[in-house]
Amino acid sequence: MTSPTIREISRTERASAQFRGVRARGLVESVDVLEHPERLSEGGWWALVGDFSGRVRAWRFAEVEQLAPSEPLGADPGAWRGPEASSWTSSMSQSEYEAAVAATRAAIREGEVYQVNVCRVLSAPLPLGPEGTEPDALALAARLARHNPAPHAGLLHVPAGESGEPVWVVSASPELYLRLEDGVLSSRPIKGTAREPEGLTDKDRAENVMITDLVRNDLQRVCEPGTVDVTALLAPEQHPGLVHLVSTVTGRLTPEVAAAPDRWARVLEASYPPGSVSGAPKSSALRTIAALEPVDRGPYCGAFGWVDADAGRAELAVAIRTFWWDRTGGGELRFGTGAGITWDSDPSAEWAETELKARRLVAIASSGTHWAP
Repeated sequence: MTSPTIREISRTERASAQFRGVRARGLVESVDVLEHPERLSEGGWWALVGDFSGRVRAWRFAEVEQLAPSEPLGADPGAWRGPEASSWTSSMSQSEYEAAVAATRAAIREGEVYQVNVCRVLSAPLPLGPEGTEPDALALAARLARHNPAPHAGLLHVPAGESGEPVWVVSASPELYLRLEDGVLSSRPIKGTAREPEGLTDKDRAENVMITDLVRNDLQRVCEPGTVDVTALLAPEQHPGLVHLVSTVTGRLTPEVAAAPDRWARVLEASYPPGSVSGAPKSSALRTIAALEPVDRGPYCGAFGWVDADAGRAELAVAIRTFWWDRTGGGELRFGTGAGITWDSDPSAEWAETELKARRLVAIASSGTHWAP
């Protein structure tokens, strides 16, 4: 009997996935990764979405085309029809967000936690189109690629009504959660955001070091002793409209983990959710987030990318700068934004950081705006 968490799917051209350098069509099956991690070791190319709350799903595609990294998406950016710019609402008002920052600082003062990423979710109505068609994920991805190119951009769309679990995610993520290549696991946590490099502060640098150390500890749980190394620390990295501080951590998987059929369950257990969007210590930060944030983050701050089981390679982004569409309530487009909170945080400045991270992307995705870089 087929498990209810694995669905065989008749191949269809409507479902698609695309990331830098690869395009996939012909959906074959979907799987709950944590219940059936061995499926990602048996072969095939999989697109993966992990919700921040912990659920991780993957969709296997039969037709995988290798592309040049700079190859356009093949869609008309002008075909995107987004929500009205004035229709976006936030899961937390400015006063509510600043109160959450103050509550986090109180938890830090009591020694319960050192750093917490506090987020809010923006949403806007975006109903089904003619004949019940879902919003054009490829068109939004093309629009983002034109106006906000990102190193880990991608899309995954499996429409509802087809066999298998639906999904609609479009990301312009700048952050690498995990890359696996030749047995080496890499992560590039981002902490520290400003409009210009001169705006990066001592608080940003201290926060980056703290989270880099957390990521190093995560990788040590599945990597060979002595191989985990911080190969870059506090490197400024320019992105459209802002600059980040980025560090790089690498390590070689232990032979036991590398050969294990459930290696992806082990790697995720060691490192999920990503430390840069949860906090330190991670378990305490997650309790604080659950107490303060009024809505579920969904795929925002989770994992988004691909696993090539045949080649033994994978690239998963931290799903920030990410849109997802939900058909509940008539259809909504959603987008998350947040900031890392430490004892040195100023509530109004942290709110301003969430605005900075969201402003450009939300404008690009909204109708009635004529975005010019």
